[in-house]
Amino acid sequence: MKTLTLAELSETLRVQANLSGVNLSGANLSWVNLFGANLYGADLSGADLSGATLTWATLTWAKLTGANLSGAKLTGANLSWANLTGANLSGANLSGANLTGADLSGATLTEANLTGAKSLETVRWQSF
Repeated sequence: MKTLTLAELSETLRVQANLSGVNLSGANLSWVNLFGANLYGADLSGADLSGATLTWATLTWAKLTGANLSGAKLTGANLSWANLTGANLSGANLSGANLTGADLSGATLTEANLTGAKSLETVRWQSF
């Protein structure tokens, strides 16, 4: 997994927004626009993505444990098999998001919008 510097991240976002498999754990990405970004398998654990735009982003198999996604726009995002254990999704917009097999154990979903979210029956809501 590649770790990006802030300069590399800025360049990547400007050019192509392909962040598949990168390590952004603990990064401050609040209010960043990642519309349609490819974050397949990326490590965003502990990252601050509050207020970020992740509309139509691919977050399949992404690690978002303990991430702050409060107020984030995840409309239509693909979060299938993503690990969101302990994530803060308060006020996040997940309308139309694909949540197939996602792990939301211990996640905070206060006032989150799950209207039309797909595959809610496959979501893991608590650890055993």
